[in-house]
Amino acid sequence: MNDVSLSTDLRIAVNRLSRTLRAQKADTTVTDAQFSALARLHRDGSMTLAELSRQDGVTPPSMTKTVAVLVERGLVTKGGHGDDRRKVLLGATPDGAAFVEETRRRRDGWLTPRLADLTEAERQTLADATEIMRRLAQQ
Repeated sequence: MNDVSLSTDLRIAVNRLSRTLRAQKADTTVTDAQFSALARLHRDGSMTLAELSRQDGVTPPSMTKTVAVLVERGLVTKGGHGDDRRKVLLGATPDGAAFVEETRRRRDGWLTPRLADLTEAERQTLADATEIMRRLAQQ
């Protein structure tokens, strides 16, 4: 198999799996961008809009819109920044944290039995591929 063919096959497989896993949300009206921001706040803790934008790789105006919806839905809070009163800290609410955890549970619930159907050798191949895919994503 040549690199172009492998690239195409890998891209298609990753996109299909990703699309299926993204659909396993606790509430499908939450967009992928909203979930990404909420999950980052849940995982990494409170941060400013600029930090969240930078870490999620989106522009601050785009993140402002995303956060506004999350705040309106009660999934994210805005609070004062201890060092600089001009800055606002964003954080996941308890409902936001529960949403992230339920979505992760659903996604694992979809994927785990499918992995269990694989042979030990296939699971090891996926474990190896996962590490390689992490490296590719960091380049």
